[in-house]
Amino acid sequence: MAHPRQEVPKSVISVVYDILVVGSGVAGLAGGMYAGRLGLKTLVMGELRGGTITLTHVVENYPGFISLTGMELADKLEAHARAYPNVEIKDEKVKKISKKGNGFEIESDSGKYEGKTVLYATGTEWKKLGSPGEKEFASRGVHYCALCDGAFYKGKHVAVIGGSDSAAKDALLLTQFAGKVYIIYRGDKIRAEPANYALVTSHPKIEIIYNTNVLEIYGEKKAAGVLLDEPHNGSDRLPVDAVFVAIGHTPLSALAKEAGVEIDAKGYVKINRNSETNVHGFFAAGDVTDTRFKQAIVGVGEAVSAAYSAYLYLEGKK
Repeated sequence: MAHPRQEVPKSVISVVYDILVVGSGVAGLAGGMYAGRLGLKTLVMGELRGGTITLTHVVENYPGFISLTGMELADKLEAHARAYPNVEIKDEKVKKISKKGNGFEIESDSGKYEGKTVLYATGTEWKKLGSPGEKEFASRGVHYCALCDGAFYKGKHVAVIGGSDSAAKDALLLTQFAGKVYIIYRGDKIRAEPANYALVTSHPKIEIIYNTNVLEIYGEKKAAGVLLDEPHNGSDRLPVDAVFVAIGHTPLSALAKEAGVEIDAKGYVKINRNSETNVHGFFAAGDVTDTRFKQAIVGVGEAVSAAYSAYLYLEGKK
């Protein structure tokens, strides 16, 4: 991205921020931007600046931009956040969040940072399939990011496992490289957005295998195919050169839970319409929350609401 990663000396930081934003994806950057606009001294901290949307080839559902890459969108949000001199962005992993007096403290490899409020926007990580061979062939034919690894399979046969809109978009991206793309889904109809559904079901390179599960990913030095629980064209073995797992995401909510924040049965952080959690001064936004519709624009909206809620919270404290 536009700003290179910088090493931060290991020390205890004495500055007290108005808001600590944990997570530097689109929600975290948007929350940081709006907090800066509201005059709050803001620290945004996360491992992957821009978040997982930077691994998305094309974004066509973010209002105001007909089409742009995920990296371009993240860059624009970062630049907007940096336009406010009271916003700092650090590329570090947050290891712990705890209460400290009337505020909070976060800990990273470089030290400890104090803040009066927290905006938690850590997002999610890719779910694993759990089938034999998945771990053994990771990065040797088993992948989770079509944009990152699809180019390695020019002219090859690949499989996408999953039936969500993300799986559909991965399959469409892979058609730019692969000679054949299978979508293997346990249900009887993929759950893509209408525009993507139409593209996937009409694409000459894509074949959808419904009502089927992958029992195993087989191979020797690298993945060579998948074992199916239902025969396809008379065989339960489908030879492919790569498998792209797109079965959803797991919320990165462990740090929030340790801090006493209420989590739902699926592991998502519970928030109200003001992005507030059960812990006073602790707000959350984006894919890590229990909001039903997981989209960049939704997370950005929640983060802006969280920043404003934090502002009101701090005003009440003064």
